Amino acid sequence: MTAPATLGTDEARTRLHELTVIDVRTPGEYAGGHLPGALNIPLDRMRKALPDIRDAADRGDVLVVCASGARSENACRLLAEHGVDTATLSGGTGAWAAEGHDLHRPRGAARATWGMERQVRLTAGSVVLLGLLLGVLVHPAFQLLSAGIAAGLVFSAVTDTCGMAAVLARLPHNRPRAADLEATLAALRAR
Repeated sequence: MTAPATLGTDEARTRLHELTVIDVRTPGEYAGGHLPGALNIPLDRMRKALPDIRDAADRGDVLVVCASGARSENACRLLAEHGVDTATLSGGTGAWAAEGHDLHRPRGAARATWGMERQVRLTAGSVVLLGLLLGVLVHPAFQLLSAGIAAGLVFSAVTDTCGMAAVLARLPHNRPRAADLEATLAALRAR
């Protein structure tokens, strides 16, 4: 399968008025700042939103964004498997903000949570330290926990996937309430 189409930040900014922008980050990350007009449909909820995204793509171009571009590329591939053409933002919201473009934050939104990459680093580092500490204080076999995390990180880098991020995305602070997703899908249908 070929790589999804990519838009640079300047091209996306000039075309923003004609694009349907879908942010596939967690609700907490989205609350921390997103492209103007972006709708939040987390990556793990894409299949549920597929019919509405397909309809939006039939009406115009769809731009999928995330923090750095990796999750949005995965979302674009998933959508392409279902016959939906989309593009991804090169460098994600990180590149957007670095270029000096505005990020919007929902009014009255709960405090933004850490980005997924930061959550993964904290979790992986904590489990490695715990494995080493338990290996010294309790039993050397606990060091296998640290080795398992190291192997997972290598696998993650080689495959450009992240199982730990998939697990962390399921935590309550990273998940949209059902009503929030339904409201987002209704807004997508209304565009």
